[in-house]
Amino acid sequence: MTIDPKFLLRRMFDAAVARAMPDKCLPPFLPHPPKGRTIVVGAGKAAATMAKAVEEHWRGDLSGLVVTRYGHRGPTKHIEVVEAAHPVPDLAGREAAERILGLVQGLSADDLVLCLISGGGSALLTLPAPGLTLQDKQAINRALLKSGANIAEMNCVRKHLSAIKGGRLAAACYPAKVVTLTISDVPGDDPAVIASGPTVPDRTTFADALAILGKYRITEPASVVEHLRAAREETPKPGDPRLAATQAHMVAAPQQSLEAAAEVAHQAGVTPLILGDSLEGESREVALVHAGIARQVVRHGQPVPQPCVLLSGGETTVTVRGKGRGGRNAEFLLALTVALDGQPGIYAMAGDTDGVDGTEDNAGAIVTPDTLQRAAASGLDAKAHLADNDGYSFFSGLGDLVKTGPTLTNVNDFRAILVIPDH
Repeated sequence: MTIDPKFLLRRMFDAAVARAMPDKCLPPFLPHPPKGRTIVVGAGKAAATMAKAVEEHWRGDLSGLVVTRYGHRGPTKHIEVVEAAHPVPDLAGREAAERILGLVQGLSADDLVLCLISGGGSALLTLPAPGLTLQDKQAINRALLKSGANIAEMNCVRKHLSAIKGGRLAAACYPAKVVTLTISDVPGDDPAVIASGPTVPDRTTFADALAILGKYRITEPASVVEHLRAAREETPKPGDPRLAATQAHMVAAPQQSLEAAAEVAHQAGVTPLILGDSLEGESREVALVHAGIARQVVRHGQPVPQPCVLLSGGETTVTVRGKGRGGRNAEFLLALTVALDGQPGIYAMAGDTDGVDGTEDNAGAIVTPDTLQRAAASGLDAKAHLADNDGYSFFSGLGDLVKTGPTLTNVNDFRAILVIPDH
């Protein structure tokens, strides 16, 4: 069977995204309409398409508001969609969060709050805790994004600087029933981490958040550090009676998308091997491990023989030291390119399933065995670009960026390394 490597990689990515589209995965989890009102709220990169899916399958009246990233709006009739900034929050996000908190005030036990949560919600649902400002939240977000902190660490800090995250939204809904439908973008699929868990109990503490800032030597803004030290009002914990009537359902997760990609590979006569759906670590270090496994396939036919594809998901991190452009997927691929050093028969693609790698206009990129050769002919130095965290410019110069536009869902990063016999 003849295999077109780049075509197959893209087909697998598309299948992974399609598996997580709200119109397919959300409807089976919708609850029965309540006796009273139904209020829909939510935040995340998939918020608009989740709201649309609810409207199309809901029997009864509803209203509400969700906030999504700029450019991720979708058509809805009854649920308002507001766009705001990601990954650094802005005024639009703060105002939307204030309105969402206002919508759930004064509800009764006969009412239902349907909360739609997806990746990106932490930045989009921004409501500073008393005594803090939007500028404080922006500054700490920038510092965390550059630090190399993983998503669980970042969201621990965010919860303790917020008036709405870490279960506080659910507490505000009391005594109404709260049903949260979630699309996971975090390693481990913990609903308390996804979008900083606005409707689920929080096991982390102010002390945990302060320790994370210490770990990454983040000392500014001083107001944030002081707020964490003061520890005036903890987030709702497991057993809090205000959260007794809450439920959370995972409607889509990275593992399901990896399995969809694996099925595409299988149908193409390629053996899929899922390495994991929650891999974390520095992008360039994760790339070294992936490169080592791919080389083991070439040299020894282990852990699976050629032709095969190594699939993985999760969220890597980038400790930013350079001034270049590119998200964690471009960083991963550039490090992989350097590590493979032109190894014949190995192709790769990595991309964010939301269609946006970091803050750029690409989902990811593709690596081929001749990437380094073509780069040299174009005057592009892979190692220099990697040192400057400039994966975007490197792959853009080769015409190897993958651009999908916003996919309107998000199950985090997708990585596929295709190993085929070299002829």
